[in-house]
Amino acid sequence: QVKFVESGGGLVQPGGSLKLSCAASGFTFSAYGMMWYRQAPEKERELVARITANGGTRVYADSVKGRFTISRDNPKNTVYLQMNSLKPEDTAIYYCYGYVVGREYWGQGTQVTVSS
Repeated sequence: QVKFVESGGGLVQPGGSLKLSCAASGFTFSAYGMMWYRQAPEKERELVARITANGGTRVYADSVKGRFTISRDNPKNTVYLQMNSLKPEDTAIYYCYGYVVGREYWGQGTQVTVSS
């Protein structure tokens, strides 16, 4: 059974940093690209970053480029999102996403709140 479990969210002041983790299980993690999405209150879910199976290609939303870094550790079946220089507009629930064997899978999400 494919499963994603996010962790690492919390409350942080503007300009601060957080590192999110997504532990994956139930499939061959190293064979699939992974993504991080986020959804702010009363807004649509948006793609934040994605990474290819071997980590060789990473793509970011314009709103986070230069501040966020997606990475992965295939032996640990984990994908990360390092978030620096956080802004109040980064406040959202962050979700891990994978498209595995023709199906979409989402984690339960982790709340990130940027506020003074």
